[in-house]
Amino acid sequence: MKNWRIEAIILAVGMIVLGIFVKSGITSFAERDRSVNVKGLAEEEVPADKVTWPLVYKSLGNDLNALYDEIKRSNQTIVQFLKEKGIAETEISVNAPEIIDLKAERYSNQENVPYRYNVTSVITVTSNKVDLIRDLVTEQGELLKRGIAVTGGDYRYNIQYEYTGLNTIKPKMIEEATKNAREAAEKFAKDSDSKLGKIRHAYQGQFSITDRDANTPYIKKVRVVTTIDYSLED
Repeated sequence: MKNWRIEAIILAVGMIVLGIFVKSGITSFAERDRSVNVKGLAEEEVPADKVTWPLVYKSLGNDLNALYDEIKRSNQTIVQFLKEKGIAETEISVNAPEIIDLKAERYSNQENVPYRYNVTSVITVTSNKVDLIRDLVTEQGELLKRGIAVTGGDYRYNIQYEYTGLNTIKPKMIEEATKNAREAAEKFAKDSDSKLGKIRHAYQGQFSITDRDANTPYIKKVRVVTTIDYSLED
């Protein structure tokens, strides 16, 4: 009868060795898979460096030719006012007037309409002289003395402030966001009795530029969030 004792011993030893290798492989794989995902935020407040200011006024009348002459004079007056205050001609755009024939309106009460034509005229200033424009907005009442009432309240013609220097501050903000992400990762590694390893993946989020608040649209808040995966080591 064949003696199976030696074969059994060899098989047992082989199973033990195999188990060691399998355990070692699983442990190594698990260690390679250990990581932490963190986000880093960077924010900065910057002054707007571009402004678009629409000056809007209305004209009413029944004679289009007379209205045309009136609008032409008013446009010249506004342009002259702006130039006197330091705005260059290249920064001023005179838009075509928007004419509404009130008697042609489908739902208007024609019997109670004193004027047939309602004309909206817009002169737009686009400039990087943000502080100067802000001062002029408070002084636009001076145009009343020259016979022009600048109107407001139309959402289509709100003054707009922009920040165009993003490329200038982008590298610094990415560096700050990355630093903040690393600090968060180091804290996590310390709390989990691990060491922080190399960056496995990094994702730069989109930059956003918003008004700091509703009362100061000429001050912008720039924001970016980066997402980084770090490996963890024992």
